[in-house]
Amino acid sequence: MKKELINEMNLRIPALSVNEGYARYAVSSFVAQLDPTLEEIADIRTVVSEAVTNSIIHGYRDKKGEVLISVKYYNDRTVKITVRDRGCGIADIEKAMQPFYTGDPAGERGGMGFTIMSSFTDKMKIRSILNKGTTVTLEKTLHKSIVRG
Repeated sequence: MKKELINEMNLRIPALSVNEGYARYAVSSFVAQLDPTLEEIADIRTVVSEAVTNSIIHGYRDKKGEVLISVKYYNDRTVKITVRDRGCGIADIEKAMQPFYTGDPAGERGGMGFTIMSSFTDKMKIRSILNKGTTVTLEKTLHKSIVRG
């Protein structure tokens, strides 16, 4: 079966902490069209929350900006979520992916975001350019749908 795009959505929100919950629910509501399990929806909400929070807290560091979110799903039930910012970027992605590492100058953040995102998805890709921003792409293939009726 050839992989085909079935549906997609795009969301652009100001990089404000109050918008993290909105992003999480907007994405999970869109993905709900695929009739995911409760666990799959919880995983998706969690990874969106982590990615958006990283953009707001670490990408912009109290500066104004926006977070761009793209969600696509395919005929093989793969969901692809992309969260992008135009913030400060990540100097060392490998280091940033280590559990408990934090780029928060105040050291108030736990440093588990990438670890959580990686463990709740099938694939994670991070691209970052200093002073230009970061893009996190997450993929998760949902369970096979059960025919009802």
